[in-house]
Amino acid sequence: MSENKDPHVAGSGDSGAGEVKFVYDFTEGNKDLKDLLGGKGANLAEMTNLGLPVPPGFTITTEACKTYLDSGEEPAALRDEVGAHLQALEAGMGKTLGQADDPLLVSVRSGAKFSMPGMMDTVLNIGLSDKSVQGLARQSGDDRFAWDSYRRLIQMFGKTVLGVDGELFEDALEAAKVAKKVSVDTELEAADLKKLVTKFKRIVKTEAGRDFPQDPREQMDLAIHAVFDSWNTDRAKLYRRQERIPHDLGTAVNVCSMVFGNLGPDSGTGVAFTRDPASGHQGVYGDYLQNAQGEDVVAGIRNTVALAELESIDKKSYDQLMRIMETLENHYKDLCDIEFTIERGQLWMLQTRVGKRTAGAAFRIATQLVDQGLIDEAEALQRVTGAQLAQLMFPRFDDQAKVEQIGRGIAASPGAAVGKAVFDSYTAIKWSRSGEKVILIRRETNPDDLDGMIAAEGILTSRGGKTSHAAVVARGMGKTCVCGAEELEVDTKRRRMTAPGGVVIEEGDVVSIDGSTGKVYLGEVPVVPSPVVEYFEGRMHAGADDADELVAAVHRIMAYADRVRRLRVRANADNAEDALRARRFGAQGIGLCRTEHMFLGDRRELVERLILADTDAEREESLKELLPLQKRDFIELFEAMDGLPVTIRLLDPPLHEFLPDVTELSVRVALAESRGDANENDLRLLQAVHRLHEQNPMLGLRGVRLGLVIPGLFTMQVRAIAEAAAERRNAKGDPRAEVMIPLVGTVQELEIVRDEADRVIAEVQETTGVELKLAIGTMIELPRAALTAGQIAEAAEFFSFGTNDLTQTVWGFSRDDVEASFFTAYLEKGIFGVSPFETIDRDGVGSLVRSAVKAGRATRPDLKLGVCGEHGGDPESVHFFHEVGLDYVSCSPFRIPVARLEAGRAASTSKGSDHR
Repeated sequence: MSENKDPHVAGSGDSGAGEVKFVYDFTEGNKDLKDLLGGKGANLAEMTNLGLPVPPGFTITTEACKTYLDSGEEPAALRDEVGAHLQALEAGMGKTLGQADDPLLVSVRSGAKFSMPGMMDTVLNIGLSDKSVQGLARQSGDDRFAWDSYRRLIQMFGKTVLGVDGELFEDALEAAKVAKKVSVDTELEAADLKKLVTKFKRIVKTEAGRDFPQDPREQMDLAIHAVFDSWNTDRAKLYRRQERIPHDLGTAVNVCSMVFGNLGPDSGTGVAFTRDPASGHQGVYGDYLQNAQGEDVVAGIRNTVALAELESIDKKSYDQLMRIMETLENHYKDLCDIEFTIERGQLWMLQTRVGKRTAGAAFRIATQLVDQGLIDEAEALQRVTGAQLAQLMFPRFDDQAKVEQIGRGIAASPGAAVGKAVFDSYTAIKWSRSGEKVILIRRETNPDDLDGMIAAEGILTSRGGKTSHAAVVARGMGKTCVCGAEELEVDTKRRRMTAPGGVVIEEGDVVSIDGSTGKVYLGEVPVVPSPVVEYFEGRMHAGADDADELVAAVHRIMAYADRVRRLRVRANADNAEDALRARRFGAQGIGLCRTEHMFLGDRRELVERLILADTDAEREESLKELLPLQKRDFIELFEAMDGLPVTIRLLDPPLHEFLPDVTELSVRVALAESRGDANENDLRLLQAVHRLHEQNPMLGLRGVRLGLVIPGLFTMQVRAIAEAAAERRNAKGDPRAEVMIPLVGTVQELEIVRDEADRVIAEVQETTGVELKLAIGTMIELPRAALTAGQIAEAAEFFSFGTNDLTQTVWGFSRDDVEASFFTAYLEKGIFGVSPFETIDRDGVGSLVRSAVKAGRATRPDLKLGVCGEHGGDPESVHFFHEVGLDYVSCSPFRIPVARLEAGRAASTSKGSDHR
């Protein structure tokens, strides 16, 4: 707000020199005062300054609203200041508010900094009363118009200001049309409307417990207070939470002299766009409705006509509107959304704003404006967002298709997926290999389901939230996912799912899931592919003669983002296939290879034997079998990412993921004992599982602790990495391996593992004759590691912040357990604006990251710093990581283009305006 301080100070003629100024005439503001005047007021002032035909009026600032909300009362000076501006308005108009023989009428509209559908509805025609309606009838020469305007005021005021149920007014209006045997309200005559006014006033008296106010100033003051109060309505708060709009902005109030579009066929109201908000194409877009006020267009009471038809209805106004639209677009240098009214052939501008647009339109418009010379590439980059790019990358269902919705869950990973329902990973893999497309349906997923998730087109679970295992893994793979569809009963044993109403989906039945909305459909819904993904995959070239227009726009903006960004973007990838895809998507290396994902399926038994080994010989045998498997994995990764860094995290699973289920094993042993054929190996295994069982595996024997407790485990992995790198060197490759030690909490842990790793690397160098440069660093994922980063940097060549676990340990809750239990309540109560697992918690987790960066670089100035939690692909988080000086972010392959774009936006010096 600092840039708006000066305009707050009142000058001569205001309530007193040096006092805060709460009211601005439209001639006083400008478009840069959105914080103070709200978007609507700032833009009305800007149009006034441009000399456009704006009805005179004034704006009450957001500061007045905040004072009212904080204290429960309006600022002491506000009433007099409003009175002074009202007098000036009356003097300019030559009549007073509600004047009996010729009334000045005004509208009262809310107008926050950001457009908010949850705010208060507009109240029109304030100033009408039993006396002034007669004067309006005489002055206009139209009794019907006067009584129609009065009934509209009572209806809007009653509903919006006095809290009367709007249905009561609608029912009365409908009854009047039925009695008159007409279908639309424009066919009601003056006498009918006069009776309706009487009925409306009775409704107000009964429902609000008071008469409709006849004092015009009281009407205006009550409406102003209603705007202030609307800032904290449930729907306004919900919208702010969804759109991440701060709750402390407050709203401005706009008081504008009335112009009338309902004075006959030479009058009307409309909405215009300077470009198509759906596609971005230039042309004449909008709607017009003759003999109507603004709410008639919004309510859809009557069918509008295309804006282009205004040319044949009123060419003079149409031509003027076209000139104004061109003026506004050139002035705002963007798509403008315009509301206007024509009063007996006179065009009036009621509002303009930078218009909302689809993701595709955003990219097209940004590049069009560059080509027109209105903005430069830096500003074009600010006009688009990573969230919009993500929307363009996911396939989507055809909006025109007929569908049968059977349920709805949480939209966990966007996209559209169709396939046959399967209820376990084995079937998903088997059917997929046979050429079938499948949807994997589970109550929830776990690491054992990974192969099935890879094989499936999409994942549907009845439990879990946006950061559940299913959701995180699905987003990482670019798979469509719907989680937490609690109304769907999943029975994996009987291989069926039951939807509300008794609809049963058997295995093999086709279902469709929409990860953008969370909706689940029975049967196949046609899918429209994304050309943007085809472009990133290299199957569509932006420069081709037949290149898609949208793809060309995306290509241009991505190219500029890549030129200006400082942050490098790496991928979280565990196999060569993901690594190659990440490279096609623009990855500059691998920031996280999770080696525990290499031990699923058949290999799990080897790790299980290693963990449960009683003797050194048993342990050595398991390690001997694992070594060549690991080496082959790393060779494939180094080949896929040749010449680029590959950060490999040593084994970091919660121990229970590699042990048999204790309940299942206990039942097996008990049944065997009851039959008298107990298996000695099972008994030994059960004892070991009980010995190693953990109450909280998230905080148990994992990461570096596992490597220190199980001799040879990390040594085997480092040897596999070193031998793989040496083999690639001999094959004329350029492997750039980085070894990451997980879950370090103290420098002593890192030093012990590092000493052993250095010894193994030296052995491999001596054996192979290949010089190896393997960087050794650690993942900062515990608060203690962040707090002692200066010490840890003595033994680490790089830090990679594991923000998923860092968030869990800072907040003290498990990601997998808390979403279903209290996250929804916390979001509703405003404790969370957004889940800390989706966007970095700047105040908590972010503070630790910032201090660790500072301390680490103080110890080791050349310390390489990155982040490998999924926050690395979140747009808002990427900006934070740029601010604190990280060298790179790493995220799942599908999110790499988003991270590239946002890294460019973070680095761009162009200051984008309020393009949301």
